[in-house]
Amino acid sequence: MSECKASGCGCSSVSSPRMESSSIGSRTALFRIDNMDCPTEEALIRNKLGVLDGVTGLNFNLMQRTLAVSHRLESLAPVEAALRAIGFEAKLESGDAAGTVESEEPLPKTNWWPMALAGVTATLAEVVYWINGGDHWVVVILALVAIFTGGLSTYKKGWIALKNRNLNINALMSIAVTGAMLIGHWPEAAMVMFLFALAEVIEAKSLDRARNAIRGLMDLAPETATVRQDDGSWVEMPAKGVPRGAVVRLRPGERIALDGMVTSGRSTVNQAPITGESLPVDKAEGDSVFAGTINEVGSLEYQVTAEASHSTLARIIHAVESAQGSRAPTQRFVDQFARIYTPAVFAVALLVAVVPPLVFAAAWLDWVYKALVLLVIACPCALVISTPVTIVSGLAAAARKGILIKGGVYLEEGRKLMTLALDKTGTITHGKPAQTDFIALSGDPDQTRMVAASLAARSDHPVSLAVARAATEAGLVRREVADFSAILGRGVRGSIDSHLYQLGNHRLIEELGLCSAEIEAKLFALERQGKTAVLLTNQTGVLAIFAVADTVRETSRQAIADLHSLGVKTMMLTGDNVHTAEAIAREVGIDEAIGNLLPEDKLKTIEGLLTNGNGGKVGMVGDGINDAPALARADIGFAMGAAGTDTAIETADVALMDDDLRKIPAFVRLSRATAAVLTQNIVLALGIKAVFLVLTVTGQATMWMAVFADMGASLLVVFNGLRLINYFAKPE
Repeated sequence: MSECKASGCGCSSVSSPRMESSSIGSRTALFRIDNMDCPTEEALIRNKLGVLDGVTGLNFNLMQRTLAVSHRLESLAPVEAALRAIGFEAKLESGDAAGTVESEEPLPKTNWWPMALAGVTATLAEVVYWINGGDHWVVVILALVAIFTGGLSTYKKGWIALKNRNLNINALMSIAVTGAMLIGHWPEAAMVMFLFALAEVIEAKSLDRARNAIRGLMDLAPETATVRQDDGSWVEMPAKGVPRGAVVRLRPGERIALDGMVTSGRSTVNQAPITGESLPVDKAEGDSVFAGTINEVGSLEYQVTAEASHSTLARIIHAVESAQGSRAPTQRFVDQFARIYTPAVFAVALLVAVVPPLVFAAAWLDWVYKALVLLVIACPCALVISTPVTIVSGLAAAARKGILIKGGVYLEEGRKLMTLALDKTGTITHGKPAQTDFIALSGDPDQTRMVAASLAARSDHPVSLAVARAATEAGLVRREVADFSAILGRGVRGSIDSHLYQLGNHRLIEELGLCSAEIEAKLFALERQGKTAVLLTNQTGVLAIFAVADTVRETSRQAIADLHSLGVKTMMLTGDNVHTAEAIAREVGIDEAIGNLLPEDKLKTIEGLLTNGNGGKVGMVGDGINDAPALARADIGFAMGAAGTDTAIETADVALMDDDLRKIPAFVRLSRATAAVLTQNIVLALGIKAVFLVLTVTGQATMWMAVFADMGASLLVVFNGLRLINYFAKPE
């Protein structure tokens, strides 16, 4: 790791004006750099590579230890040479960094014997010092052995940092330990270096848990799949080599290797790794299955719909890894604070070392020693490491719950959610309505139903599909439709046997001038029952009314109640009629319902909430393309049922991988828990700093105490942040 401990371990794009002006048309190379995981290294690399001719952009993912270099170079040798010059060995992962790193070599195992030797010799130096009552040549030798076995890498990194005019932790520690040796504090210098090196190793192991929390999901998908060959035989082959369209056989108890659609068989599948659902889901022919989920009881055959690198699981991993680079507001504040804080304390340390001896004739060694203690305290390790670990832990916990959060900013600001607008169909309701009423007003009823079904079958709207499905179940045969067109937010039109028909909602009938008091009364009666009505017309009048009713999801009522308990106001936005909207809203407990909305009307409503809000965040929940403008405009857009949907995963701020609205209050609670942990860590880190600054000035703090407190605070905030990984493992 972890020499850093200096700042947000996420992604950041860095480019100079020269880079920005010449980045068009450049290629991208993705490097893995095992000893790069904080802004200490990022700053060194940026300063070195940023001036290279041909390098047009740098994008860091510190948590994953990758660097994407946009360039116009014929060879990458200059980049690799520049990295080696500042102490980094880079491994080229790919020539195109559009995706994630699909495979990683394990990090080298920690070599513990130098650490053990450093600890033993540092302890012996202290013992010999106290036995002899002062310095002794044995103390000096033991201290030197401890310093150079445990701290040689720190000295190397510190020297590189100083050459690049960078006051990072390695530079500060190197100066402090060297100063302690020069003024004769050999045992203390040895113990400081040992404690620092040991804390780095422990912290690195702790951060690896957060770093691997998401990448561990990749292990959920098996490496092989049983694939049907052209001759009908079944062969086990690597999942990465299975193409789209191949047929895979799945036995009971096996994990699913690739996304696909079931072609034969019935079973139940545990989809918790993808959607967070607690109960298995029945699967039969035509149903989708996802890589990483578990087939439970039956045998299935499915046709692969996405290659391994583009599966829903792979997209989740890529989305969360990218989200790690979205610095949350607290993290940005801490990073800016640290950039000012460290040089300021370094300057104070210099003043402490020289002013009292020069102005007040104080003892030089005493005040130089106090200045060295201040240098150890100067590094804001605990403060800046706390934010990325906490954010990444929260993102990982949410992903395991089936909540895909697209950035730390949304995770942190979710706690401020005060108003949530929800679409009705497919969000609050199942989105699979059934026809409940048919009222023939003119003509042959069967002929009327056939015409309506023929038009409805060409639409993908759930209400139209219900009308078409009811006609099919009645044995009616649909006819060919000519000149078909959709009327946005109103319905559809088309010609059958050279006669023009429209199938649409109340708004369409009014605009056509075909509404009457009799029809209004019938529509009012249906809408009062919470039903949605569509009407079939020809050129002269209304032929029939079809009523369709949707069923409310079992989880919607509890989700709305949970949101109200969290102080979130709820609002339904739907294209359905006002009476149906109000009936559904009453059924689930929503505060306000607005009906007869076109997509642009939903957008205007969200904009009005943002304009007239009282400082809280506005969220929007939807599942369809017609909700996209409102989802994009809201402070936080929630996409329902995103599993297997490229568009939702790519565009939503928060994607709920299944259709369970209860995940939204769970997200709000996680956001509040994350904010609480961030506050705890900041108070803890700054509090320990303040205490030791006072102890140093009053002469009560020693150097080894300072490094122990600094490293101890870093470990405390790391462990505190890591608690969020298991947030949903306990009862909420």
